[in-house]
Amino acid sequence: MLWDDVPRLEGRGAGEGPRPTAQRSAGCTTARSKPRGDEPGAPDATGTNGVTLGRYIKRIPSTPANKSASSGAQLKCLYVNARSMGNKQEELEMCVRLQGYDLIGITETWWDSSCDWSVGMEGHRLFRKDRQGRRGGGITLYINDQLECMELHLGMDEEPTKSLWVRIKGRAGAGDIIVGVCYRPPDQGDRADEALYRQIGAASRSQALVLMGDFNHPDICWRDNAAERKQSRKFLECVDDNFLLQVIEEPMRRGAMLDLVLTNKEGLVGDVKLKGSLGCSDHEMVEFRILRAARRAHSKLTTLDFRRADFGLLRDLLGRIPWDKALEGRGAQESWLIFKGHLLQAQQRCIPTKRKSSKTTKRPPWMNKELLGKVKHTKKEAYRGWKQGQVAWEKHNETV
Repeated sequence: MLWDDVPRLEGRGAGEGPRPTAQRSAGCTTARSKPRGDEPGAPDATGTNGVTLGRYIKRIPSTPANKSASSGAQLKCLYVNARSMGNKQEELEMCVRLQGYDLIGITETWWDSSCDWSVGMEGHRLFRKDRQGRRGGGITLYINDQLECMELHLGMDEEPTKSLWVRIKGRAGAGDIIVGVCYRPPDQGDRADEALYRQIGAASRSQALVLMGDFNHPDICWRDNAAERKQSRKFLECVDDNFLLQVIEEPMRRGAMLDLVLTNKEGLVGDVKLKGSLGCSDHEMVEFRILRAARRAHSKLTTLDFRRADFGLLRDLLGRIPWDKALEGRGAQESWLIFKGHLLQAQQRCIPTKRKSSKTTKRPPWMNKELLGKVKHTKKEAYRGWKQGQVAWEKHNETV
């Protein structure tokens, strides 16, 4: 099954000592040691660009979800490297409805203007940046439309970057949360890297930052905080200078640590789990929680509550009206207004109203985990058949 067959990553309680865990990253086996925030004198501020405080960044374990103040004091998040959203949009929407995600970050959407009609998601606000002039790339953030949020435009760099930044309003006294999603192409030049690092520096000055994305630095060994390539070493300097912590504990693509989730505050991100892949993507999805309360907008809209409607009374009331006499000699527009008036009067008596909610946890009655698992199994079987030459590409597309 898509959601249940992936083992939970083991975390460490606040009162426990460091627990060594073997892990692979960019070709080296590392043992997780004490996170940087536990070291004597480790700063809890965000730092300033240009000041290197030593490369002692360590991987932090996921914080158990029950450490949050309450179930309402956290945001459930999903990060996806889609490798083309193409025919994966419906599967993603089913996933979001089943799991109730507040925030979904996606890299490599491969969208362009021809996809405008199909990219919206009910109950979520869309922030999107497509790659211009080339196929591939593209980043997106879906954010629960009950959350107060706004897009940020960090810096005035002439060099364009493949990044999105959104500020989510926090509850009173909790502070705001900045969420970013980034896709760094493998062939990105130094000027674009520097522009991205300036944006990360500006965002990391906030009290709470969560940055997710595909940074394409497979040669980084996180145990030693070292890398072979110059560009990867520059990225490590940016991470160190801004006191960022990396929370992904396992490679997500063929043993390589390309996708990262970074934060500037220990304990802000927790309950990190791998969730299998979306469609035929060769990157695994990551579920995590932001353990900080966000301000939710309260809807003042109302809608009809058909679950409590008295349809028997509705039929009876409308059946008592002598329609032949009521509409005799009337034109189309006047007849419609008469019918509409009687219908609304009957509706007020028979169908109660309720406050409109955009929560996505309400699923259609036919949608369940078993169905979602069968859909994923069918898609993977079709893809495997095509890879082995047993199924034509046209047949594969027809299946998925």
